[in-house]
Amino acid sequence: MTETKPKKILVVDDESDVTELLAYNLRSKGFAVETLNNPNSSIGLARTFMPDLVILDIMMPDLNGIQICRMLRADAKLKQVPVIFLTAKAEEPDRIHGLEIGADDYICKPFSPKELLLRVQSILRRSPDRPAEGPKRIQVGQIVIDVERHETTVQGQPVDLTATEFKLLRLLMERRGRVQTREHLLINVWNYETEIETRTVDTHVRRLREKLGREADWIETIRGVGYRMAAERKVAEATA
Repeated sequence: MTETKPKKILVVDDESDVTELLAYNLRSKGFAVETLNNPNSSIGLARTFMPDLVILDIMMPDLNGIQICRMLRADAKLKQVPVIFLTAKAEEPDRIHGLEIGADDYICKPFSPKELLLRVQSILRRSPDRPAEGPKRIQVGQIVIDVERHETTVQGQPVDLTATEFKLLRLLMERRGRVQTREHLLINVWNYETEIETRTVDTHVRRLREKLGREADWIETIRGVGYRMAAERKVAEATA
């Protein structure tokens, strides 16, 4: 009988008391944790440690969390690793900006260690009831996703999606023609059991549409409800 390896988490924060608190709480739940107070070494450590999730402070000297997140998203080996921002920047524009540049979640300081653990577990959770025998390749228009390789192409060109964006696109494509409420997407994409800001969904959909380019109109907004991958593409403007 093989033992499952613990999930690995990298915590980057210039305050040692924060990294010590997080390390203690995360290790108590069975996670393998590496902490770092020098942001300049974060990418190097991430490449050797290969974490399953990164927790990033934003306001750090020399190299801030926004810059580190962008570097992670630009790295071929690290671009799919989920990122949680943990920061004192609590205003709504800050949260939206953090999600837009590629973070999967955003937690404001001061924070509850219990809530943070729940957020970490939610992001890392793999839903056991998700059917494993689904199609390995899904296509809508000129959007194609390869589930096994975790790759996306649009009009034949590769598109880099974060893990959350890929999961969101896959769900919409698998349920093509059916409306998905924001709450339903939060539960099935982000695994949240409790109410979280539905603005999170809107931010990720907007970013996903930008990456889909000319194929973005496949994703329809259903006012006051949520989103849907269209059953058929509207071609009224194509002949204009």
